[in-house]
Amino acid sequence: MKNKRTSLLLSLALFVSMLFSSCTKAQTPDITPIPPVVPAFVFSKGADVGWLPQMEATGFQFYDTDGSQKDGLQLLKDRGINTIRLRVWVNPSTDKINGHCSKAETVAMAVRAKSMGMRIMIDFHYSDSWADPAKQTKPAAWANHTFAELLNDVYNHTAEVLNALKTAGVTPEWVQIGNEIPGGMLWPEGSSSNFAQLAQLLNKGYEATKAVDATIKVIVHLDEGNNNSKFRWFFDNATTNNVKYDVIGMSYYPYWIKSDYTATIVDLENNLKDMASRYGKEVMIVEVGGDYTQVQNTKDMLVAVIAAVNSVPHNKGLGVIYWEPEGEKSWSGYQLNAWQSDGKPSPALDAFK
Repeated sequence: MKNKRTSLLLSLALFVSMLFSSCTKAQTPDITPIPPVVPAFVFSKGADVGWLPQMEATGFQFYDTDGSQKDGLQLLKDRGINTIRLRVWVNPSTDKINGHCSKAETVAMAVRAKSMGMRIMIDFHYSDSWADPAKQTKPAAWANHTFAELLNDVYNHTAEVLNALKTAGVTPEWVQIGNEIPGGMLWPEGSSSNFAQLAQLLNKGYEATKAVDATIKVIVHLDEGNNNSKFRWFFDNATTNNVKYDVIGMSYYPYWIKSDYTATIVDLENNLKDMASRYGKEVMIVEVGGDYTQVQNTKDMLVAVIAAVNSVPHNKGLGVIYWEPEGEKSWSGYQLNAWQSDGKPSPALDAFK
């Protein structure tokens, strides 16, 4: 009897132990960590449309291929454009071609583009009008400032515009500090012949941008994207002088170097890949364009440029932006637009679809 009782007690103890073990396990499940969600890479297909608001203000009307009147931005979106690039000038005039692009106009356009689901790039010229390799004229209000004051000017202007955008509900994905600056900006103080000073100006723009939102990618932009020696010279100096940036931006205009794209497209692709590997940066064609009278050639060129950027390893080729597709020749006088005289988009833009 005693042995039977002992056996029963042992069985009961074993059952309670197993039950407790099971309950304990149920209370502390094996949790496998969930990896963070990485956003899918989306190639940027873009258009610079700085002229659009003044085109509309002067009565220019945009039409689809079926003859229906449409919003210019919508026509671009319908052709695959997902990014809008906007230049901003400090104190621009009201001239229809060489003016506008103030802070207020830029904010209004950015809000409009964002409401259509577009990504936004802001291009700071640090001038009252066009800045490019041939001219980098200081804004009139900054003309007599010392270099120390110019550093503050760049920081404050950059922060002011980006904060105005942020207040309006827009955070740009990219910001360019300067426009086509192989020779520097804010001449003469910011000339690339004095790279140490140029570096300080660029870094002030970078710091102001990151202070507004650290996720914004900062672009440094040169012309002649097919010219590897120019890019190596500039960005080697940028490295030596500790310039802070995230993306190398390029212009590519076969028309201006008086050569068909077929003669330089391999050079462009090689330079894109070299910049990405040599400096560990992302790369992007922030300006491209072809002769509006050469529709098929321009379309073929765009297809080739998109392929070249897509060929950069590890998704470091971010995208391609056309400058300025909607700037129809009779309105703008610009040969490299991608619009027809009847107000309809050029078929060349179908390359972005």
